[in-house]
Amino acid sequence: MLLAGGTAAALIGLFHVPFLAKLEDLSFAQVITNWPVVVPVSCAAGVLLGVQAVRLALAVRRHRVLLSRAWKLTGEGAAEGDVLVVPGEEAEAFALPRHRGRAGRVVVTEGMLRALAPSERAVLLAHERAHLRGRHHVLASVADLAAAVHPALRQLGAALEFHLERWADEAAAAVVGDRKVAATAIARAALAGSAGPGGRGHGFLSVSTGPVPRRVRALLEPEPTGPDGRGPRAAAAGLVAVVVVSGLLALGLAYGLHEYVEEVARTVVGR
Repeated sequence: MLLAGGTAAALIGLFHVPFLAKLEDLSFAQVITNWPVVVPVSCAAGVLLGVQAVRLALAVRRHRVLLSRAWKLTGEGAAEGDVLVVPGEEAEAFALPRHRGRAGRVVVTEGMLRALAPSERAVLLAHERAHLRGRHHVLASVADLAAAVHPALRQLGAALEFHLERWADEAAAAVVGDRKVAATAIARAALAGSAGPGGRGHGFLSVSTGPVPRRVRALLEPEPTGPDGRGPRAAAAGLVAVVVVSGLLALGLAYGLHEYVEEVARTVVGR
């Protein structure tokens, strides 16, 4: 999100180059004379800002429509505590976030419940409750909105989704106390969901989301005790470096624009 914000800030600075001259009482004609490229640069920055704004607005609207539609479709469900059982043959289960004062719920269809054994249902519910408890939908939404502003971050969404699912997998395994049962439940739920006629169309974090074989394989291994090796630390260091560089570039651009206006003012006054 910081990287996307830094990119937007840099574009805003470039877009305002012609208008910064007003701070020094310079006319637009004087600015163009001293820097002819200012118009195309400013126009390009303005176009990119407009595209970013439209993409961001569409992403926000998509999230709101998806959430409202999901709550509307679950209107026929029967609530059992924090679980909402929806009639239907499709095998579906997902974490439905809070919306308009209504508390978040675990949504599961009758078809999914029939596809799982009792112990596997416990894994399913624990998995989706972990999503709600950790507010994973907020992290996923932030990544999606950041990608709308900065397309280079688009690949971040899939990676984040996988790690959020792994987070919920480990939480579910801890609740049931059996990693093998948790792995079996996730595999069976994913198979049931992929074989259903409806397919996965809700767009929320679900037990069947992400590369399921990798998740199952991880659960069949010993419980992780923490970040293993240098990979996570290197990734975190790389992300921090990118954000810092983006911030420094934005500050450098702001300073450069200020110096540019000052130089133009001195040139015009000296004539």
